[in-house]
Amino acid sequence: MSEAMGYPTIRPRRLRVSASLRAIVRETSLAPSDLVYPFFFHAGISEPRPIKTMPGIFQLPVSAAAGQAKELVARGVRSAILFGLPKTKDATGSSGLDPEGPVPLAVKAMKAAAPELIVMTDVCVDEYTDHGHCGILRTRRDGQVEVDNDRTVELLAQMAVMHADAGADIVAPSDMMDGRVGAIRHALDGNGFETTAVMSYAVKYASAFYGPFREAADCAPKFGDRAGYQMDPGNAREALREAALDEAEGADLLMVKPALPYLDVVRDVRKATNLPLAAYNVSGEYSMLCAAAAAGMIDLDRAMMEVLTSIRRAGADLILTYHALRAAELLGG
Repeated sequence: MSEAMGYPTIRPRRLRVSASLRAIVRETSLAPSDLVYPFFFHAGISEPRPIKTMPGIFQLPVSAAAGQAKELVARGVRSAILFGLPKTKDATGSSGLDPEGPVPLAVKAMKAAAPELIVMTDVCVDEYTDHGHCGILRTRRDGQVEVDNDRTVELLAQMAVMHADAGADIVAPSDMMDGRVGAIRHALDGNGFETTAVMSYAVKYASAFYGPFREAADCAPKFGDRAGYQMDPGNAREALREAALDEAEGADLLMVKPALPYLDVVRDVRKATNLPLAAYNVSGEYSMLCAAAAAGMIDLDRAMMEVLTSIRRAGADLILTYHALRAAELLGG
């Protein structure tokens, strides 16, 4: 259609005159059901423990799981993702395979309390290893220590089966090991969990924005960093390769993490796949807004909703975010 006549006939402001008009022509919507709330369940505590770097977020005892599930459903938030903090850690993350660990116990409690809640689990061993890396370590011939990809994949497949057996609807490997999606899919199918979905952290960058999370999950690496297995922040084409590989291995959903510094990648992956796409509005992004609001620099609610809308606008179907409960409240959930 031609707009040759131009101003004053054409006035885009006509559709901005009122909140009602703006609402009916809004291109990007946001609803509580678009949000996934992350939980940190700690096997060694009996009361909620505040996370200093993440205002309003807590490590929780497993006994709180049922109540949290009911609250999410009441707010209209349909899904949660669970992280676990064990009582003990070792070099191989063996406590991550304990069926009486915090994640499987919390899964059971949440599904019993709110069967309609979609419960996702993080499948990674960084919370369970004493060195904080996302896998089993080995020493190369040159003396360098690295994560052993294939031994770690075997461990992740066992963990995924255990989570599925506890009742998880979706398992979400976040380790960035090569081949783990296929191995997990094979293990799930081989153990009778054909209907358990896999949401792959397909595109996970070695980001500075994970800092507060590492306090929350007690999983900061004791040496080195994770750049040997997480993606380089400068790479976008590689993201498409990673997403395509995970889709070919059987992933049911894909994820980009973090969200805000990689909105271009969210858009690129959205164009490249028909699978549902999630993006993780990570701890550093959350804490930045909280800190700016505490300093009087921004209106937290407005900034939060703008951020979440931007992630949806870039192409994410689901947003993992610590803002989920407050956003759902503002959205009428």
